[in-house]
Amino acid sequence: FGFERTVYPAQIVRKDLVSDIAVLKIKPDGPLPTVVLGDSDMIKVAERVIAIGAPFGLEQTVTAGIISDNSRDLVIEDQAYEDMIQTDAAINRGNSGGPLVNVKGEVVGINTAIYAPTGVFLGVGFAIPINKVKPLVKETLSR
Repeated sequence: FGFERTVYPAQIVRKDLVSDIAVLKIKPDGPLPTVVLGDSDMIKVAERVIAIGAPFGLEQTVTAGIISDNSRDLVIEDQAYEDMIQTDAAINRGNSGGPLVNVKGEVVGINTAIYAPTGVFLGVGFAIPINKVKPLVKETLSR
C-alpha cells in the first residue's frame, strides 16, 4: 500500500482519564499525512463505519459494521462513559485508540472498548465520539 512504517518517540502532553484520551507530541522529520475529523453528532443508527487498529498485534486491520447507537451510556471498570458510539464493527484488544471512520473516510470516533464478558468480541463495540475529543485537543494545542 506504499505504507512506510516510521517510529517516533512520543511525549504525553495531556491525558484525560474521564474521556480515556491522551494527546501526544512527536518530532517528525517532515510533514505527516493527516486525517479529516468528521462530525460525530451527525452519525445515524444503521450508518456504515469502519474500525481500524492492530488487534492482537495484527497491524492495519480493518473491520466494518454499522452504528447500533449513537449515544450509549455505559460503565467499564467503575468508570462511567456517556454518549458513546456503539457499533458491531469488530473491535478487539489492540483496536483501542484506533479510528472509527464513516464511509467518507472521516474520523467519527476513537475505538475504546467492547462488551466481552468472555474476553472475546461479541458484536458490541464502543467508540468515543470525535466531537468529545476535538475540544480537548484544541485546548491542549492552544497552550
